[in-house]
Amino acid sequence: MRFKRKIAVAGLLIVMVWICSAATTAATGRSPGKGSGGSGGNAEPGPYSNLRVLPADISSKDLQKIMIDDFEDGLGVACNFCHAPEKDSVHLDFASDAKPEKEIARAMMRMTLAVNKKFFSIRRPLLGDPSLGITCNTCHRGTVFPDRR
Repeated sequence: MRFKRKIAVAGLLIVMVWICSAATTAATGRSPGKGSGGSGGNAEPGPYSNLRVLPADISSKDLQKIMIDDFEDGLGVACNFCHAPEKDSVHLDFASDAKPEKEIARAMMRMTLAVNKKFFSIRRPLLGDPSLGITCNTCHRGTVFPDRR
């Protein structure tokens, strides 16, 4: 029984990642293979707008890693938790600030970076960096409201 549940959860996660990847590809008009270099500036920057905490020149690969590792895994949410749908469409408007959860996520990202800088002496903390002492998952552990666990 537990094995079947693990398979079902793994399948659901794969489908969620695929849907978010497809939505990101549709929103940017880029094929999934483009701009998927590693971090460190050698990846083709993504054509993203309205990035206020993340670097404007972030690569598609790095952005998706942050969205999946920090938000999907850390909070247990899908893309539409923070991103509003496009008007008269099933696609998400990633640049829109229509949902208050998006600004809350930005505030939490700023807080996470500040805590890492102040208490872990990381000079230039970057989201998605494995050397961070504190991440979304540190408190949230897969839930939206960590105090309700």
